[in-house]
Amino acid sequence: MKLTWYGHSAFRVETGDAQILIDPFLSGNPSWSGGWEDVADGVTHVLLTHGHDDHIGDAADILKKTGAQLVANFEVCMYLVGQGVDDSRINPGNFGGTVDCGGFTTTFVRADHSSSSQTGGGGNVYLGNPGGLVLHFPDQPTLYHMGDTDIFGDMALINELHKPEIGIVPIGDRFTMGGAVAALACRRYFSFAKVIPCHYGTFPIIDQDAATFTEAMEGDADTVVAPEIGKPFEV
Repeated sequence: MKLTWYGHSAFRVETGDAQILIDPFLSGNPSWSGGWEDVADGVTHVLLTHGHDDHIGDAADILKKTGAQLVANFEVCMYLVGQGVDDSRINPGNFGGTVDCGGFTTTFVRADHSSSSQTGGGGNVYLGNPGGLVLHFPDQPTLYHMGDTDIFGDMALINELHKPEIGIVPIGDRFTMGGAVAALACRRYFSFAKVIPCHYGTFPIIDQDAATFTEAMEGDADTVVAPEIGKPFEV
């Protein structure tokens, strides 16, 4: 499985025939200056954890250009249909549900956060529950993108049900878990083979590096992969 991190929570996941973008915040992302067009080349699926603008990002443009399948909660799907996304290409779900994405499945799980998007008039539109996404592949490790979240005890149930081997974990503090709490979540509730920290370094008000997280992982620090932005890596 090949992953590429584009800063914040944006990842491309490549395995078999599936070319997946998760939370494609590319235009306007201070960590990434390469735009979205090349990143979206060949994409088959766009997965969104929740409706904040720094996670929906360029999803509408990417979906309209590529014809990729959108996997998100119902409210986010319908919000993007309202922005011109083809409603025949949406694959909505919600907590506890699993959807067949063709070549892999996505299960929607809980995240402790919020979810909305700004309107043109300066208000906010409600976009359902924020969540995490568990991706099951027939011949690849199970991947869990936590979305934006705090630690919560039911992470133990997510591990029991899905046994994810690859974890994408927010560590930046203020809007998500900080590094020490994120490390506690990983060490107490999961047995990840590899952990990829995200949601840091993007804006000045969140943590700028992964040092606190890596240090707090202690004896499990060798499982941490802190990738270079835009550079593919294998897990």
